[in-house]
Amino acid sequence: MTGQALTVRIESGDGWPVAGAIFTLTDLSGQQAGIAVADEEGGARLDSPSPGPYTAIFTAPGFSPSATAVVVPNGRPAELGTVRLDRIATETTLPEPGVWTIDPMHTTVGVTVQHAGISSVRGRFTEFAGSLMIGSPTESSTVTATIQADSVDTANKMRDDHLRSPDFLNVAEHPTITYRGVGMTPAGPDRWSVRGDLTLCGQTRPVPLDLRYLGVDTDPFGVVRAGFSASAQLRRQDFRISFAQTLATGIAMVGSTVRVTLDVEAVQGDTLPY
Repeated sequence: MTGQALTVRIESGDGWPVAGAIFTLTDLSGQQAGIAVADEEGGARLDSPSPGPYTAIFTAPGFSPSATAVVVPNGRPAELGTVRLDRIATETTLPEPGVWTIDPMHTTVGVTVQHAGISSVRGRFTEFAGSLMIGSPTESSTVTATIQADSVDTANKMRDDHLRSPDFLNVAEHPTITYRGVGMTPAGPDRWSVRGDLTLCGQTRPVPLDLRYLGVDTDPFGVVRAGFSASAQLRRQDFRISFAQTLATGIAMVGSTVRVTLDVEAVQGDTLPY
């Protein structure tokens, strides 16, 4: 009797499905025992491979190959779970020096905070503006961004109203959050560490950004766009956000650490195309 199927999901390191990835199964002598192509969701399936030990090999253009030993059981399906492929580091064309304007329609400013020590609450800010000045050399590049504090959105009105109160963002006294990056340091292929200051609740503190440059291209309307992702971590108490309600166990209801994630599109020039 043979196994019913061998399935796997193939993703990039940042969690996106790698459509078209090749899943090859070879036996211990190196002979090919099966091959499948990942679908749009990154899923690949080999039907009825014979039971026994194999090597599973995963390849895709632009990614480093990966291989792992597997054993196909007798008479039942087997799942390999999720395999992540690392992108091959390349020298990406950097944006041209000059002003690039952040496109709010295609940008997300997200925040995550631990709740009750057992889960996370995720939210975002929906109103913001900013620009990047790409320098020559690139290390001299700067960034400015302004966020409307009352645009916080966690998909719960009662919680959002509390976040706008003096317990947290105190938007009546501090309506804006600003970030000013004053330079960058290379941190690897297409990765940079941005040196900058965050002003939140009237307090200004240094907050570095871990920045990844994703490339530049021209959209169907002739607009040149550049993509970036970035992350940062800060302590809310450093900005005098000291809400300190605790559970009976002494664990804080709201964690001290705030994780910030940014997915940014910027268009070339000092104006938006709409």
